[in-house]
Amino acid sequence: MFTFWLAAGQTTLVYPPWFYTMKIVTWNINGIRTFRGGIKNALDSLDADIICVQETKVTRDLLDERTAIVDGYNSYFSFSRGRSGYSGVATYCKDSATPFAAEEGLTGLLTNHEGAVGCYGDQTEFCGEELQLLDNEGRAVITQHRIMCQDKEQTVTVINVYCPRADPEKPERKQFKLQFYKLLQSRAEAILKDGSHVIVLGDVNTSHRQIDHCDPSDIDDFGENPGRKWLNGFLHSGRREAEEMNEQEPGEESEVTSTDPIHSGKFVDTFRYFHPTRTSAFTCWSTLTGARQTNYGTRIDYIFADCQLAKEQFVAADIRPEVEGSDHCPVWGQLSCSLLPSSKPPPLCTRYLPEFAGKQQKLSRFLVKVDQKSIQPEQRDALPGSQEEEERRENLNPSRAGIVVGKKRLLTSDCVVPKGKKTKTVKTSSKPQGSLLSFFKPKITNVVPSPEASVRQCEKALSVDEVTSSQNSQKASTTSEIRSSVPVDTEPVHGSQPQRSSGRTTEESDKPMKTHTTPLTPQPSVGCSDAKKGASLGFWKSVLHGPPPPPPCKVHGEPCVLRTVKKEGPNMGKQFFVCARPQGHASNPEARCNFFAWVDKGK
Repeated sequence: MFTFWLAAGQTTLVYPPWFYTMKIVTWNINGIRTFRGGIKNALDSLDADIICVQETKVTRDLLDERTAIVDGYNSYFSFSRGRSGYSGVATYCKDSATPFAAEEGLTGLLTNHEGAVGCYGDQTEFCGEELQLLDNEGRAVITQHRIMCQDKEQTVTVINVYCPRADPEKPERKQFKLQFYKLLQSRAEAILKDGSHVIVLGDVNTSHRQIDHCDPSDIDDFGENPGRKWLNGFLHSGRREAEEMNEQEPGEESEVTSTDPIHSGKFVDTFRYFHPTRTSAFTCWSTLTGARQTNYGTRIDYIFADCQLAKEQFVAADIRPEVEGSDHCPVWGQLSCSLLPSSKPPPLCTRYLPEFAGKQQKLSRFLVKVDQKSIQPEQRDALPGSQEEEERRENLNPSRAGIVVGKKRLLTSDCVVPKGKKTKTVKTSSKPQGSLLSFFKPKITNVVPSPEASVRQCEKALSVDEVTSSQNSQKASTTSEIRSSVPVDTEPVHGSQPQRSSGRTTEESDKPMKTHTTPLTPQPSVGCSDAKKGASLGFWKSVLHGPPPPPPCKVHGEPCVLRTVKKEGPNMGKQFFVCARPQGHASNPEARCNFFAWVDKGK
């Protein structure tokens, strides 16, 4: 059943592949509705019993049945209460790994049902409002499972978290992130103290050591970061582990020094437990700079396990940078224990939500007349405007954010009413609204005005030609030909006369009208129209010129890309050119060079 090998006086236990009976995966998916092949195919491709995803960017009102209920899985969601299309985590468990308890959040304030996990730890250093805000952004889901380890039934608690990002320009978010860390540690240690094994996994948004960062020398006081200090106290790193991390593996360059402190935390970074000195093992890259092509990223996604579970049950842990679809990659861990599924999912399971349970609603719901036409526009307006917003726009006040969303919905719903009015005006209006260029072009109609009126209209058309720098040589010939052939109805630029004339034309078009018997020769008017069109085209080209041609970068000699400053400040809105290659380390010749040039406003 097992194989052993002896080396340096130590015996190592090697399990056959079929014995790895429990697999867990964590992945920041950057939007759960972005899966092109469907959520079912995405989950099956990860081939795990418990799949924890972060940054789902979906709220309960936008959660559809296809995402919530997946064949062969039972799911558990946590939603952001403050804003739509933001944050959110979800845990998908195979039916063979159904938990017996599940809970949303870390504080317990969101739990109002049986089957909760419990063990909330010491929360005395948090005020009530702070606890509510920490759980208001949908950043944690906890599931509790039964496992069989060495013929002994035990319990393992999986805490799926999406830790906040500390925006450098928002000091209050730095404090929010640290408070979330403290709450997470308090809850995890309380559950561990109660007798259950604990696995904390997800996007922690902090790279622990210099080996976990693409360019740590570029960061001042790397080790003084408060998030890294918290990880030092949360994770266990004894003297033996520190010595192993200083031992260089073949083909791997170690960046861990002997000055790294020894910590006595209760959890282990499972990836570093199996790969203590592997370099360039990153899980997150910037999509704006194409840094994934040069592997210029950070490792901020983890699977933490309590020391006993990591030592006795974990047999492997690694990352999957080849899996695309997000700016993060999946992280997986393998255990030797087997899962014991619960006969019934806990109440938090999405299949119990009223919108998916298929239960009959109250009788009063069917007796109330509902205007479906007024509901449909509101459902469309509730969709978020963009899925591309990231943590740099953090939620300062979730309660006020809900008010803002409400205002936006009111505004958009108000805009629905004029649509009905607009359809009425279209029926009675003389003509649809034209483009701006129509004011500079002659318009040919079937109405033949008096000779005096045609002469005046032609003179107005020719005056427009002079303003738009049309050719003076065609002035006399065009005027004489138009006088003798086709009258031109030109709309003046100023005044309301075009509306009256167009209305008259529309009304009179349905009546039999008298026309001249003189044969029509439209060729001269077509030439006049082409001249006006060319003049107006030259005018707009002089006003609306395109972007300047990109200069070549100094190192590669390749055309640069045009960027726009979107950060608030004195340079907001300004454009600049940079090297078109992906971002990378300065020593990488294939990476972006340091070329930079502002766009001259005069160009």
